Parts: sequence; structure tokens; C-alpha cells
Amino acid sequence: MADYLPHTPAEVEEMLKFLGMDSMEQLFDHIPAAVRLSQGLDLPAGLSEPDVAAIFEGITQKNKAKASEMVCFAGGGAYDHEIPPVVKSLGGRGEFVTAYTPYQPEVAQGVLQAIFEYQTLVSRLSGLPIPNASLYDAATGMVEAVNMAAGATGRSKIVMSAGVHPHWRATVKTFAQGTGHEIVEAPLVDGVTNWSAVDSTGAAAIVASYPNYLGVIEDMTPAKQLATANEALFVMGIDPVAAAVLKTAGQWGADVMVGEGQPFGTGLNFGGPYLGLFACTEAQIRRLPGRIVGETVDSNNRRSFVTTLRAREQDIRREKATSNICSNQTLMAVTAAIQLGYLGTYGLREVATRCAQGAHYLYDEVMKISGVEPLNSQPFFREFAFKVPGSASEVLSHMATNGVLGGLSIQALHDNATGEADNVILVTVTEKRTKDQIDNYVELLRKAVA
Repeated sequence: MADYLPHTPAEVEEMLKFLGMDSMEQLFDHIPAAVRLSQGLDLPAGLSEPDVAAIFEGITQKNKAKASEMVCFAGGGAYDHEIPPVVKSLGGRGEFVTAYTPYQPEVAQGVLQAIFEYQTLVSRLSGLPIPNASLYDAATGMVEAVNMAAGATGRSKIVMSAGVHPHWRATVKTFAQGTGHEIVEAPLVDGVTNWSAVDSTGAAAIVASYPNYLGVIEDMTPAKQLATANEALFVMGIDPVAAAVLKTAGQWGADVMVGEGQPFGTGLNFGGPYLGLFACTEAQIRRLPGRIVGETVDSNNRRSFVTTLRAREQDIRREKATSNICSNQTLMAVTAAIQLGYLGTYGLREVATRCAQGAHYLYDEVMKISGVEPLNSQPFFREFAFKVPGSASEVLSHMATNGVLGGLSIQALHDNATGEADNVILVTVTEKRTKDQIDNYVELLRKAVA
């Protein structure tokens, strides 16, 4: 045992003497013998560094390392959007890549201003006046929104649409085990949330997604009315690209907006790091999680920027804190600001329009294939789900061998936890997909289901 500890025999002996023990084994007497490792680990003999490197290289070669090596029609919360060279060039500058937490405004004005501009853009996207400097990702952002609602209302019941991304819901449920929140899920019927199927009395928050994770563009009026009737906060999870052409969270009357900012200049990156977008009404500004950068003037009356109104437990009395988030995704936030600034209002609208047009063209063509059926009959933006005869996983595997990421199995997206049949595929079209690529997708799908 002592062989694995960075202490000398003399130090170990001194520790045991202090503890009144005769041996290291006595330290572990409280652990049942049945679960203690007594025979050592059955590991192969050690290898040289080149040999180990060769083994891992062989393993990695079995994967497609980047979505760019295949034609990507997968989505479900992470999207293969175009990242203009100017975004990579500016976002990769040393001032942004190496800049640390801007606690000292006198030496961090550049980064603080960049975050301030990011916040301005998030406010415009969300239609809400108070954004923060970003959170780690949308899933943890949803947790913060739920906590904010509980703090604002003094209640613990959260009514959440099953149309919220399953990974976001799972994250909220995990945190709820520690916070004591009661999570009530309103089911989907034909792709639309059936709010009347659950009791929302005494809810702290009504949580919905727009569009939902199946791509359906739901009417948010029932959710807003439910929140108003219960004096609850209305929390909306959004697709920020869709916000360019659909109503904003603010226009729907949301109190809190949560979104995933990965489409704005961040690659798929094997799932992270990503960017949590977060904004709220002015009424909730004192409960805003994480950081917010504000504009002020310095001692010489010059425009300057500072972090302000921090509601985290490191800065105020713990019993009054609404969050323990102590940082933000500055690099991804700055990158998102660069991409949004580069695109502008009309550029982002064009991206969203191309996504929608491509998705609807693919939908029309896919529905001509014998045996393929839509999962629901609702309007959608750039993502839709359809049923295939047989196994969705096998269909997607066939397409992958032909260089196409054909989408996601709904069953796999739920981690096989909800019992759906493995015959539903969720497919996404971004502005990167050409007509030839979409036509090729249709032909591969036709062969895969034949």
C-alpha cells in the first residue's frame, strides 16, 4: 500500500503513531473485506511509450475524428455550422486565448468589453434585457434557471415539458436530488406538450423549449398562460439560430431564456467545451447566476467596464446566494460575439433561412421513400424526426459506412432509458449542407430501408 503513496517510510510511521495504529491496513478496517481489493489488479506488463502511443493511435483510427470527415446530418443539441475563417483568426488571438478571469478591471478592460458586447448580442437574440457573461453549457444553464425560479418564488415544484432536450432534463433531475426540487414532466402528444396532463398548481417554473428537441415549433402561449396563472417563472430553452426568424423568448413573455451557443463559432469538439446562453427580465437581475459585466466610468470619467451584481456564494452571504457558478466561458463567448458580429442581423437570418429551407426540402424527399413516416405532423425549423422500417441504428450505421452521419437514434438520445422503439431518426440540416449532399442522403436512406 505504501508503494503508491508519495511519503517516506519514516513519514508513514509517524502518521501511524499519531493515529495509534500499527499498520497501513488498519486505516482500511472500516471497509468491508468483500469489497476490498486483496489480490491486486490483473494488469498486463508495462510497455514503452512508443508502444503505448501506437496502441492508442490504432484505436483512434477506428473513429472519424471530425464531422468534417463525413457529411453531418446529426444534431440533437450540437450542430455542424460554418465557422468563417475570420472567427477562427480573431478568436484565436493570444489576448483572448490566454486572458484569465477579469477580476481586476484595471488590467482587463479589453476582455470585459468583449464580454459586454457578447451580452448585448445575447440580449438582442433573447429579447430579454439582462444577459450574463455566459454559463458552461445549456444543460447547466437550465439548472441555474430552475434554481432562479425556486429562489424567486420560494417553491420547489418545476413543471417541465418533455420537449426539453433529454440531456438537459437529466441534468436538472440530477441536481434536483440535492436541491430537493420536484420535477414534473408534461408529456408530448404528436410532438406538442400536453400541459393539461399534469398538475401545475404551486409551480415555481414552467419550462418549455422553442423549438423542442424534436424540432417542433410549439405555440408558447399555453406555457406562458400556465406560468401566469401560477405566478411562476416562465423559462424557455431556445435554439439561438432559430431566434433569427422566430419570435424571441422576450416576445413570448419569458422570464428566463436558456440556450446553447455552440452554433456560434464553436466546433462540435467531441461534445465540448460549449457555451451556455442565459438572459432574464430585470425583475430577476439580483438572482442572475454567474457574472454580468456592466458599463461605468473611471475616475477620469472615461467609459469603462466592470463585473457587477454577482449573486454567487463566493461574493455574498451563502444563505442569500442563488448560485455557486464561479466562472464563465469567456473564450467561447468572445468567439460567439465575433461570429454574430461578422454575420450581422441579415447574415444570421440568412443562415437560419438556409437551415429551414434545406430541412424542409429533405423532409419532402424523405417522405417519398416507401416505409418512411413522419413522427408527427407539426411545423419544424431545421430538425425533424421520422420513422423507418426496421432498426434506426442499423440504418444510421449503413449511412455512416458511406460517409454520412445520418442523424441520431431517438432511443440512443434518451440513453435507452425511456423504452422507445429503435425506429425513429432525428435529422438536422444546417446551412453547410448542399442540395447534392441532401439528395445523396435521400438515396442512401432509400437503399438502407429497402
